[in-house]
Amino acid sequence: MLTLLILLVALTIATIAFMQQAKFGQAANGERLKRLQASPNYKNGSFQNISHTPDLTEGVSYYAVIKDFLFGDYKRKQPTDNIPSVKTDLLSLNPQEDVLVWFGHSSYFIQTSGKTILVDPVFSGAASPLSFTTKAFKGTDGYKPEDFPEIDYLFISHDHWDHLDYETIIKLKSKIKHVYCGLGTGAHFVRWGFDTAKITEMDWNDSVNLNNGFAIHAVTARHFSGRGFIRNRALWTSFVLQTPTLRLFLGGDSGYDKHFADIGNTYGPFDLAILENGQYDKSWKYIHMQPSEVLQAAIDLKAKQLFPVHSSKFNLGNHAWDDPLKTITELNKSIHLPLLTPIIGEQVNLKDSTRVYNEWWTGLN
Repeated sequence: MLTLLILLVALTIATIAFMQQAKFGQAANGERLKRLQASPNYKNGSFQNISHTPDLTEGVSYYAVIKDFLFGDYKRKQPTDNIPSVKTDLLSLNPQEDVLVWFGHSSYFIQTSGKTILVDPVFSGAASPLSFTTKAFKGTDGYKPEDFPEIDYLFISHDHWDHLDYETIIKLKSKIKHVYCGLGTGAHFVRWGFDTAKITEMDWNDSVNLNNGFAIHAVTARHFSGRGFIRNRALWTSFVLQTPTLRLFLGGDSGYDKHFADIGNTYGPFDLAILENGQYDKSWKYIHMQPSEVLQAAIDLKAKQLFPVHSSKFNLGNHAWDDPLKTITELNKSIHLPLLTPIIGEQVNLKDSTRVYNEWWTGLN
């Protein structure tokens, strides 16, 4: 018993020491903490979803989820083939073009009306504090921070490792002009040495008018946050981005709920909705959408086009790696909503709503 106790104490100390590393960020303090605590969405020491949102589906235990994830008999959770990709030269884009380039999972670059925008960049090759776990699929990690021009607006939807990557942010730091994120998330950037004047933290329903034809609205999402053992000390959010010529919905992560219809009624219609479609499971149905719900959310948002993301790069669920795109494409045959399904790195013309994309995942193992 004494030996076991010593081992447990040593493990606890090692874990605490490991989590003091800069990549874990920090909790809000000072004036940032006071603003966070004043939010109507912050109660009893943490942020809350609008609707009751259990971490796991009723009747499901954490033990069962971990056991199922590690030892469940699921096929093709990771591809054996390389994921196809191309490499668009982001440094040589025509500044007058309105383009989108996806990097797999939830990372993408937008250039529109002369501004450059980057969302949830993860280019370190892993979506975890342990670089040897949750590694990017083969073929998906061709872009590096040095491939990017200066970024006018960096959007961070929440602070999970597959959306906020320390290594990437540090390497991009000198190129980032301004960060937009949810309340509390800005504390991580402060620890990482960012000028506080370059960080705008937003609560749901906050808006920023940039006086150049651009406006940003932080809107409700249904999810959670946390980079360690304590959850929900920072806010998860979606964004509405109004440009001089486009209205875009930048979804981040969210389970399905009535908030999509509320956002559609307030800010829609959208020229494009970018919504998570991947890493779903019946065991956590409240915090990630199934493909059928993604389509319904796009309809609720009054989206003219849908770009389903959150797939094709990391294994964070129990479904086959290509199930998100296969399933949503099949379901959409009865809805006929224009879908954007580019390969990683492909240049997408945001003003072209007629293009039909190839089902690039077909035939890959």
